[in-house]
Amino acid sequence: MIRAYKFLLRPTGRQSVAIGEMLRDHCSLYNGALQERRDAYRHASKTTVRYVDQSAQLKEIRAFDPQRQGRWSFSSQQATLRRLDKAFGAFFRRVKAGQRPGYPRFKGTGYFDTVTFPKDGDGCRWDSTPHDPLTRVRIQGVGHVRVHQHRPVRGQVKTLSVKREGTRWYIVLACDNVPVEELPPAGAIVGIDMGVAHFLTTSDGEHVANPHLFTAMAEELAEAQRNLAMFPKRTRQRTKHHRAAARRVAKLHAKIRRQRADFHHKTARTLITDHDVIAHERLNTAGITKSPAPKADPEQPGVFLANGAAAKSGLNRSILDAGWAQFLGNLANKAESARRLVVPVDARNTSRTCPECGHVAKGNRLTQARFACTACGFTANADHVGATNVLNRAGLALCAAVQPPT
Repeated sequence: MIRAYKFLLRPTGRQSVAIGEMLRDHCSLYNGALQERRDAYRHASKTTVRYVDQSAQLKEIRAFDPQRQGRWSFSSQQATLRRLDKAFGAFFRRVKAGQRPGYPRFKGTGYFDTVTFPKDGDGCRWDSTPHDPLTRVRIQGVGHVRVHQHRPVRGQVKTLSVKREGTRWYIVLACDNVPVEELPPAGAIVGIDMGVAHFLTTSDGEHVANPHLFTAMAEELAEAQRNLAMFPKRTRQRTKHHRAAARRVAKLHAKIRRQRADFHHKTARTLITDHDVIAHERLNTAGITKSPAPKADPEQPGVFLANGAAAKSGLNRSILDAGWAQFLGNLANKAESARRLVVPVDARNTSRTCPECGHVAKGNRLTQARFACTACGFTANADHVGATNVLNRAGLALCAAVQPPT
């Protein structure tokens, strides 16, 4: 099994400067390679420059600029060029599919946040002992950097990435052959219904409260954003006060992101520990949170009718704050590691279907929290009904999967 480990780096002041220079020089290499491809296509009879051509120039580039490009790992620079090559590959794939192409763009130094080392020991070496307070990672051109290793690393380290998030530095390890940590059988199955009023409701009737992390910090974040907006455009990125205001906003967003990830991991771990099978709705979060299309007034050209965009924006904000997609991804990953089964089912009408008689109607759900069947009169909490229907659909799907062919 493949697993990624993410640990906080604790570099010294000098090492932080060196890591920042490493990102800056790799960003310069990325932008230079992109510029070469653009110029070759525009001015050299639409010539295509590929990864192998640019990788072959690395020795000359390093020899020409030994203080910057020659200082860093050769393999990490190749990984940066592969990153650009993948961006162009995705661009041409979208062109052929008739989608919005999204031509690769130049990266600013503040937006190029990751340097990858394709092999452990080649430019970056992981030196670790489980729970050793003196864990180090050696980065070429930087030195031995302390690592806050909060859990042991299992399996074989394949690739390493140094990542910047705000003012913090992280090391991300991609490991192969990670042993499965199988949990003992729990003897229980459950269906879950994702929501906004409650983060999720189980088929057992248990509600998990929604922490509303973004809403809890909305006032503080709004104040930080107002302070950032006070700087006119002509002075942005030029004064230390503007940079401090931008760091404040980024720090608050990072805190919300970490709190949300912690909540997701703990909630998913509880479900995995207590149940052998977890069923959930197959949700398309991107489609659910899509803004409604504008409605043109047929009688007045250039005038648009109300389409509920304001109300939908509030619902979209709540859904994205809950982070359904991230949670379901964590749940699937933990289930794979623990040898549990996660069953996604069709989400249509799960909260409008009566679990007693099977009657489906929009009027069955009277309010956000109340369900009352118009056919048989069955009443219950709407989220509990949805979780029950999810569990029933999962049972039918499992029976169909194990049924022998006729």
